[in-house]
Amino acid sequence: MDVDSLVAIDVHTHAEVSQEGTTSLNEELHEASSAYFKVEGDRKPTLPEIAAYFRERSMACVVFPVDTESTTGQPAVPNEEVAQAAAEHPDVLIPFASIDPAKGRLGARQARRLVEEFGVKGFKFHPNLQEFYPNDRGAYVLYETLAELGTVALFHTGQTGIGAGAPGGGGIRLKYSNPLHVDDVAADFPELDIILAHPSFPWQDEALSIATHKPRVHIDLSGWSPRYFPPQLVQYANTLLQDKVLFGSDYPVISPDRWLKSFDKLDIKPEVRPKILKDNAARLLGLTTDPK
Repeated sequence: MDVDSLVAIDVHTHAEVSQEGTTSLNEELHEASSAYFKVEGDRKPTLPEIAAYFRERSMACVVFPVDTESTTGQPAVPNEEVAQAAAEHPDVLIPFASIDPAKGRLGARQARRLVEEFGVKGFKFHPNLQEFYPNDRGAYVLYETLAELGTVALFHTGQTGIGAGAPGGGGIRLKYSNPLHVDDVAADFPELDIILAHPSFPWQDEALSIATHKPRVHIDLSGWSPRYFPPQLVQYANTLLQDKVLFGSDYPVISPDRWLKSFDKLDIKPEVRPKILKDNAARLLGLTTDPK
């Protein structure tokens, strides 16, 4: 990957369609989230289409599935399929995987194999959909392996658009995604790099506090149009957390084009913009050794 030639690195994109054409969300949740995000155009790009999309824009992206089969009954896009696509498109795709923490030691063994044999760089967790608190000790056997392997743990935090507007929110409970639960993980695994995904409404201050307090906790800005960012998030991104905030779109529900158009109007210091758009992610993902 030629990092110098990239305009940006998007650390939050979803693989939602497998090679066989199966999708990772049932129709109710899919339609509800599309309506919530006001999705325009194709919501179901394949992995090669994702690669082509970002290549056109001189961007790279972190891409991952979400393993929620135990709670939703829907199989995720296979982790191996995501990793293989990244191997075929190494100029633009950075592979993350997803393992349901309920798999325990089996999940830890799967994680080791994905990193050592497939080059996976990190793991996506969605506490709302996977129905677990991040500080549940049952998940620690998996975190131990991720920390040992030097990978990144990316946690959905705050409200989710999945199920929004569906009866009962599609049965999805928001309580699991308070970032304070991740603070325990950061304290118990100080060597583990963590990303708190999204502006963490309604717990934005908690997320900022954790990222300020724990050296290896970062925040990605995906899932929201920047024009709706809470003012304190913008303030911290410009100052104390300028080396720990990351560009993420939430593609395909929010396109990087749409996100960046709004970000251009945000009051971010000129010297901070390149950090958010590329430099911080490149350093975190081991794509460059440049100091802060």
